[in-house]
Amino acid sequence: MAHGVQFDWGLQGARAHAADSTVVVDVLSFTTTLSVALEAGTVVLPYQWDDESASAFAAEHDAVLAVARSAAGPGHVSLSPQSFRAGALPARVVLPSPNGSTIAHHLGAQSAPCLGACLRNARAVAEWIAASGATSVLVIAAGERWPDESLRPAVEDLWGAGAVIAGLAQRGWSLSPEADTARAGYEAVRGLERAALLACHSGVELVERDFAADVHCAAEVDVSDGVPILAGDRFVLL
Repeated sequence: MAHGVQFDWGLQGARAHAADSTVVVDVLSFTTTLSVALEAGTVVLPYQWDDESASAFAAEHDAVLAVARSAAGPGHVSLSPQSFRAGALPARVVLPSPNGSTIAHHLGAQSAPCLGACLRNARAVAEWIAASGATSVLVIAAGERWPDESLRPAVEDLWGAGAVIAGLAQRGWSLSPEADTARAGYEAVRGLERAALLACHSGVELVERDFAADVHCAAEVDVSDGVPILAGDRFVLL
């Protein structure tokens, strides 16, 4: 039996399925930052992490290349969503990340729509998919990476994916067992998202690096009606 909603992890999971739409979820922090940046009026170009060609790609597209979060100073933009909430912002930014942005960059060559979702806009993304005429959707939790570059599942991405999936389930979409497990994972923390994000491994890492504000931003549940969609090589806001 075919299910309307599939769920998987990482770039290989994104490549393993075909669907009418793909949703990439990277709560800490690519898709959260993507949501904030687009709302602020900045077009976001996803790119592979730690790629020497990123500077040339940014110059080719008349865009600013985001710096590493730890290297950002006043006036810089980075993977920190807070960097898009202060000062003058560039019109276009290349925003590499090892997980969500890399996945989106690879999905840019596909014809099916690629959407960016996080806890800030999960409801809006589910509503858009339900109204789009699609009959199948793949929700990808980006995850993190171990030092050997293998996938490290990240529970915050399971929750973000589950929030989107829960919205689709409420609208009658059938879920694969994997998708239903992600939905159940989110339901377990619904209403407790901020505390859960602060306590999870990735959240603790950011807090210890003095980026607690980024975790609080990621916990802004359903505050945004914006749906980021990849149009060619860049995300724009629907």
